[in-house]
Amino acid sequence: ICCTTVLGGDERRVDSRTIYVGHRSSSPGEPIIKFCDNRIVSSKYTVWNFLPKNLFEQFRRIANFYFLIIFLVQVIVDTPTSPVTSGLPLFFVITVTAIKQGYEDWLRHKADNEVNKYPVTVLEQGERTRKDSEKIKVGDVVEVEEDETFPCDLILLQSSRDDGTCYVTTASLDGESNHKTHYTVSDTEKDLETLNATIECEQPQPDLYKFPFGGLSLGPENLLLKGATLKNTQRIYGVALYTGMETKMALNYQGKSQKRSAVEKSINAFLLVYLCILVSKALVCTILKYVWQSRPGQDEPWYNEKTQRDKETNLYLKMFTDFLSFMVLFNFIIPVSMYVTVEMQKFLGSFFITWDKDFFDPEIKEGALVNTSDLNEELGQVEYVFTDKTGTLTQNNMEFIECCIDELVVECDAEVLSIDCQVLGKREELFLRALCLCHTVQVKEPTEQGPVDGLMDQVDAGVPHPPQEQRGFIASSPDEVALVKGAMRYGFTFLGLESRNMKILNRNNDVEMYELLHVLTFDPVRRRMSVIVRSNSGDTLLFCKGADSSIFPRVRQEEVERIRMHVERNATEGYRTLCVAYKYLSAEEFAQADAGLMEARLALQNREEKLLAVYNQVETDMSLIGATAVEDRLQEEAAETMEALQGAGIKVWVLTGDKMETAKSTCYACRLFQRSTELLELTVRTLEDGGRKREERLTWSSETQDYGFIIDGATLSMVLNSSSESNSSRYKSLFLQICQNCTSVLCCRMAPLQKAQIVKMVKNSKGNPITLSIGDGANDVSMILEAHVGIGIKGKEGRQAVRNSDYAIPKLKHLKKLLLAHGHLYYVRIAHLVQYFFYKNLCFILPQFLYQFFCGYSQQPLYDAAYLTMYNICFTSMPILAYSLLEQHICIEVLLDNAALYREIAKNGMLRWRPFLYWTLLGVFHGLLFFFGVRYLFSNPALQDNGQVFGNWSYGTIVFTILVFTVTLKLALDTRHWTWINHFVIWGSLLFYVFFSFFWGGIIWPFLKQQRLYFVFANMLSSVSAWLVIILLILLSLLPEILLVVFRKPRGPNSRQVELRHSHTPLWISGRVTRGISSKSVPCLWVARVHMALYAVLKFHFS
Repeated sequence: ICCTTVLGGDERRVDSRTIYVGHRSSSPGEPIIKFCDNRIVSSKYTVWNFLPKNLFEQFRRIANFYFLIIFLVQVIVDTPTSPVTSGLPLFFVITVTAIKQGYEDWLRHKADNEVNKYPVTVLEQGERTRKDSEKIKVGDVVEVEEDETFPCDLILLQSSRDDGTCYVTTASLDGESNHKTHYTVSDTEKDLETLNATIECEQPQPDLYKFPFGGLSLGPENLLLKGATLKNTQRIYGVALYTGMETKMALNYQGKSQKRSAVEKSINAFLLVYLCILVSKALVCTILKYVWQSRPGQDEPWYNEKTQRDKETNLYLKMFTDFLSFMVLFNFIIPVSMYVTVEMQKFLGSFFITWDKDFFDPEIKEGALVNTSDLNEELGQVEYVFTDKTGTLTQNNMEFIECCIDELVVECDAEVLSIDCQVLGKREELFLRALCLCHTVQVKEPTEQGPVDGLMDQVDAGVPHPPQEQRGFIASSPDEVALVKGAMRYGFTFLGLESRNMKILNRNNDVEMYELLHVLTFDPVRRRMSVIVRSNSGDTLLFCKGADSSIFPRVRQEEVERIRMHVERNATEGYRTLCVAYKYLSAEEFAQADAGLMEARLALQNREEKLLAVYNQVETDMSLIGATAVEDRLQEEAAETMEALQGAGIKVWVLTGDKMETAKSTCYACRLFQRSTELLELTVRTLEDGGRKREERLTWSSETQDYGFIIDGATLSMVLNSSSESNSSRYKSLFLQICQNCTSVLCCRMAPLQKAQIVKMVKNSKGNPITLSIGDGANDVSMILEAHVGIGIKGKEGRQAVRNSDYAIPKLKHLKKLLLAHGHLYYVRIAHLVQYFFYKNLCFILPQFLYQFFCGYSQQPLYDAAYLTMYNICFTSMPILAYSLLEQHICIEVLLDNAALYREIAKNGMLRWRPFLYWTLLGVFHGLLFFFGVRYLFSNPALQDNGQVFGNWSYGTIVFTILVFTVTLKLALDTRHWTWINHFVIWGSLLFYVFFSFFWGGIIWPFLKQQRLYFVFANMLSSVSAWLVIILLILLSLLPEILLVVFRKPRGPNSRQVELRHSHTPLWISGRVTRGISSKSVPCLWVARVHMALYAVLKFHFS
């Protein structure tokens, strides 16, 4: 950008936009195009569209739409029950759900306002003006200070740093916590007040790393993205390029796909069964009504003559109307209130995860986070766990262990530092200088208020320079900090970069200056980085460090063998290894490299490809100096957590981008692989070298052998992306057969997309197993979103994984309690809730169905309208809600100590058809007992002391009283963990029913046309016979449950623990499935043969 210069010329393109810096147009008469403002909108509703939009979404649910139809039928057709009986529960469900969704959207509005109202500084007509972030316009010159986030996408115009650079972190964008260097636009005026320039660039697009401009060569290094944070730079000025919903961060936001739990699918299946039962009941009653009326004298008795309108009504229309009336009469068998209870249980239950003190991490001062409450029960059904390695299994906290210089191995031991430093020669000093120079580490002096922030690693107190020179290191990765601090231990201290000069304090306390000429940045394809520096003596050197597979082909081969053995040994021990090489550049070589780099960086097209070509040309014929070993320590209790998951029958797959040897060592350290585990390796190396003898040897192993499987990314590409669809399907099938019968699987050298492909393949395999992905970095987001349950770790690689996850935990060790305790309990609670709701509604409506056989199928209701309305809303709703939130059928300590208990509820064991049939038969038994038990009582016509007889409303009230007490006490018998809340809601619900019945029938209500229950309840309780039958039928209904509790009571010294383990329901009732999925049950011969088959087809493909 330069004064009165139009970037990209005057040519206008449809796919480009022209921006005037400071809104100063080069052509005064030219109109300025208006772009969108800087408001961010992530909310779903507004005040005006909330009601219609929310109602539309709610009535898309089958149950809500069904009850709406029933309500309309009651309004239109003359039905036996009031529209209130369906309308009020439906209104309650819709209202509660709307409040919940409205509250969640209000939180989104609140978060949007925090961003939109954030104060920023804008230069307007030479003055600094404070305004809200949402008022920034495209073309405004914005000032940003250190540790502030960029309010929109900016082009960097000025920086407070002398070299015209600034440092930013993009953890909120791509999860990377490293500090990236950005550059000001060259040849711009220093006085921004008089700057008159335009920018022509492409229209907004979501790619974070590509940003082509026309005209002068501007690129991503000049662009500061919204959401990134300014670091180690006092102040910058930039021009707003993209604002609001057109920023790259907004364009990259993708709403997470709706995940459905297995419980929700079971509810839908059970709902279809009960819908069929409902239709069958209505159909049977309709048919029997007309069969009964076909008898002489039954259709039109003398006391109920038909009107002229009834006689003229079409028979089929009348039959259809009667069918709808029966549907309305029996519609309460469909538990619409169950949906709102489930929603409340999930929403309120998620707070127990947030409140769990065991999840609080004092280091980051944070606990667990629940981003979605819809998957709580899925935590108790996990069959596969896919985990990242670095930052998840390991701490991503690097420590320098040792270095190998030629054949000299130097260990980082404080006790022998002085001895080692004395024997270091020129070769060793060159190696240490390479560690001090070949990096992108920045140095920041500690402030007077205290140490530097947590993004920087403080230098150890035992460094060989004075305490006042201690500095904080800001690095692109923890590896680089570890290497720089390792060099400090041997007397070479990096002092920082000033005006393109790198300063080193050597062993003699002399400061060495090196001019930084070029940085050949690291990228995942090259897997190495280099710097070109010039020493005080005028020598030009290239220092390069990278992975062994990337460095070895570019150095002299006679030097490789001296280092290879140490690299392989360190990798086997689980250390991260890097090789270091150097090269002297002659004046001609440097001039050629400098010209090539400048030309590539100024290229308008294919810039990355041209830079890569120059990098590869320069990084050749180097001399190998040595290698380093850095340890990434295991997470706290990582091994115990993995062992517990395997004991729970969960298969653990490690998906990592690290090299195989390092990842394999980590798996051994985490006890995923045991020393006795036979490893099946399918990598490019085995395909090239051949492994027939090994596969043949496997067929003679013991049948109780444990297997582990290792595959790399290149081989996996052959499996997943075969050119032939038939071959691809065959490879996937063989691959899955091996993996599913191995104890653990390690996939190394994996790209993020491959991680998601693996998860998707297992998720869609036979049986649709429940999958869980856990990671801490941006490269784990794809697999976190793909799995049924995604868990982010609040680690050191930003918060991208946390924001895209369903749950977030501070450490890996918390996964054990999250699954084995919380997941187990959540599943048992909600499974019992679902089965209980269907059971109690069947008990409720079956007597109504049986009553039709004794009232001439006249659609006469058995219960009063108030009872029909309040049964699910008030009388029986609170006890099951409290149970589903507080129940602990097994105490948490036992669940954590006995991981095998997790297997007992595996594969949706409590919501299978067998337990569903048990609960259905129990409901039928109770319904029959209620109805015919009371009918037997009514065989005596005089039940009151005054000789009066009970009427049909007394009959229904007695049945309803027995029903309410029985289903509530049944839940009390199922409760194992009693709290004051359980006591309050169970006994309080029963007292409320009694109080309501007295109150409802004891007053003449003026708004009721007819009062069916006037003094019915009081008269009923005045009869000793009614008291006797109520108590007797309640006891008979609960007797089987009581007998089961008594006879299964354990005895012996460990009775308490056994009781806790088996106190929920007997095995044949709950449908528990105790299945060990250890590979020991799989014949070794079969596994080996399948492995050989896959090996053979891939070998052929590779050839």
